[in-house]
Amino acid sequence: MNRRIWLLSGLAAGGAMLVGWSVLPPRNRLGSPALLASPGDAVALNGWLKLDRDGNVLLAMNRSEMGQGVHTALAMLVADELDVPLHRVRLIPAGHDAIYGNVAAFVAGMLSGEAREPGQQGLTVRLRRHLATKLSREIGINLTGGSSSVADAWDVLRLAAATARSQLLNAAALEWRLPVSEFSVVDGVIRHRSGQNAPYQAFAQVAPITPTGSVELKHRSQWKLIGTPAPRTDAAIKANGRAVFGIDERQPGQLFAVVSHAPMFGGSPGAIDADAALRRPGVVRVVRLGPIAGAPPAIAVVGISHWHALRGAQALAIEWQAPTIGKPDSQEILRTLEFSAVGAAASGEGQVWLDRGDVDSVAATGARRLLAIYRTPYLAHAALEPVNATARVANGRVEVWAPTQVPGLARALAARVAGVDESAVRLHVSFLGGGFGRRLDTEVVGQAVRVAMDCGGAPVQLIWPREEDFRHDVYRPATVAVMQADLDADGMPMAVRMTSAGDAITPRWIERNLPALATRFELPDQTSSKGLINSPYEIAHHRVTHVATRSGIPVGYWRSVGHSHNAFFNECFIDELAAAAGDDPVQYRLTLLSQAPRHAAVLRLAADRAGWPGIGTAQRKLPSGHALGVALHESYGSIVAQVAEVSLQDKLPRVHRVVVAADIGTVVNPEIVAQQFEGGVIFGLSAALFGRIDVVDGVVQQRNFPEHPLLGLAATPVIETHLIASERPPAGVGEIATPPIAPAVANALFVLTGRRIRDLPLA
Repeated sequence: MNRRIWLLSGLAAGGAMLVGWSVLPPRNRLGSPALLASPGDAVALNGWLKLDRDGNVLLAMNRSEMGQGVHTALAMLVADELDVPLHRVRLIPAGHDAIYGNVAAFVAGMLSGEAREPGQQGLTVRLRRHLATKLSREIGINLTGGSSSVADAWDVLRLAAATARSQLLNAAALEWRLPVSEFSVVDGVIRHRSGQNAPYQAFAQVAPITPTGSVELKHRSQWKLIGTPAPRTDAAIKANGRAVFGIDERQPGQLFAVVSHAPMFGGSPGAIDADAALRRPGVVRVVRLGPIAGAPPAIAVVGISHWHALRGAQALAIEWQAPTIGKPDSQEILRTLEFSAVGAAASGEGQVWLDRGDVDSVAATGARRLLAIYRTPYLAHAALEPVNATARVANGRVEVWAPTQVPGLARALAARVAGVDESAVRLHVSFLGGGFGRRLDTEVVGQAVRVAMDCGGAPVQLIWPREEDFRHDVYRPATVAVMQADLDADGMPMAVRMTSAGDAITPRWIERNLPALATRFELPDQTSSKGLINSPYEIAHHRVTHVATRSGIPVGYWRSVGHSHNAFFNECFIDELAAAAGDDPVQYRLTLLSQAPRHAAVLRLAADRAGWPGIGTAQRKLPSGHALGVALHESYGSIVAQVAEVSLQDKLPRVHRVVVAADIGTVVNPEIVAQQFEGGVIFGLSAALFGRIDVVDGVVQQRNFPEHPLLGLAATPVIETHLIASERPPAGVGEIATPPIAPAVANALFVLTGRRIRDLPLA
């Protein structure tokens, strides 16, 4: 990791070095079989795949499974290309070589806002893409996030499997002295038309040294698994309780720790009376923790069980020292953000991310001006599995078990805290009981290692109680947006200004997780403006500006990141423009999508399946007191439209049905896609209706789920999924259903009440 950070900082600093380095081809991601070399009967075929003596294919899994189905989807790519049954693909942990890094996520992050279609990309964009790809491959940071796992694996895993298949077929050809063209493969068995056959494993020892010649990927007409609703490979063990999540980890002699932070931001523990805690049965020790990877100073209580540690922590007498200044208040922050956004909208200050046409001169000729201010609150991740990690430190070595989205960064932090080289750290990635971006931070790993260093070689599992999880999250930032449009006589937008203000996300994450980079430079943060920059609507004169702030409240990546609030701003405002024009919301959008046929097709499909009046043939009469609202949004390379059917019950919103249509490129597993859309809608709907984090005098007011509720089963709407057939490579899935649900519901509420809701939550 240190070499990779040095490379990034060196490239940024040295222009000549950057130019010379950038003309070289990107690093090959197939990898050497030596990366998977280990004692045993399995034979490594490349850096991704091994073949064991029973014919099982061992896939080096470099992505974390947090419910999104990535372990199944990536195994399907390999199984289909190799012609083996899905159940014969077994997962082994990937190592830490750069080939396992997430290239797609970093390229997407560095190139947001560029032309969508390859044919629209000029030389500058193509060069930027080449450089971003090369830089991402060299750095090789392994992360699961950005709805990028399948997109990143699409080429490399199929190529790894196709290369292995070619090696095995060539080995059979040499053994049997027959031409490869006369072979076929069925369920991992190589067959010759004469009837001669043998399983893959019969040629495994020879295959790694067999020349492959040219390797061709299967044509989609030859796929057998890709595109089918294959059963999830993790379903059975999750149903019968054998799946191991982070908090399930148990090692011989394991101790348990509970951490307590100051209740207020910027606070720290002062005097501590630990006697009452240490007198409690089962309490082993009390450990004082300094600041680690963004986590403030804290106190950990170690016990023989989680219950004993928790009771010990409750018995501690701690004098918490509050900061003398800098006690943030969320309502005051929102007022400051509104002041900043309004001021920037008037003065033109702030970071301009999009400036198309001539907004200022055209605005003066408009027939009508519409202005609206939108606000969204801080949000917690609220994953069901609390923040946790298990660590053992003994004999100069560190072993960590953690549910993490960034194993390389977690390993690096463990080494840094323990004062050892990264090669002395062994990391095991468990299943994640929800990630949503929270586990892109690694502070709990550092805390667990620090506590384990005081426990004489015993493994220690450290868990944040739910109250700590809520009060010391890295929150989705509160954001305010000033939306202004100048309309022509027909109510169509001539010029649109979008000016938002909110805390920068990526620089704060870098400070916590890549501190060596943070000390060198802070780049402008585009993550907060994603979803506004690449609006599909045809607006000739369009400016998007963001004012990056720093409130003192820790912020991080939250499912769909900037898209989560910018879809609300953009799609509610478009609805306002349609109302001002006296036009139907769907028809108005379609008019603005004349140059975006993919978006228009997705919108039509959602409206048709929902029975939107005047669209398609699936017309239906809504029950009395029900209304439809629509939203369309692109994120992570995918386009999603949602139509929400909403009513008011006891003056509160009740969502009965959500129709989701999407263009996500090639669909690997439609059943998993439907599951992700259902989860994304429920996650986004929970936030839209109830989600908020209030901070008063530096203290988060919400402590647990009763104050930050999730949508219950009885209130969950019927959710339908409709996918557009596509031959494009796969795009994002895991986060894309979350952004459109809040504006779709808000737009339906306008139909019901005649009142625009410009603040979240809606309930």
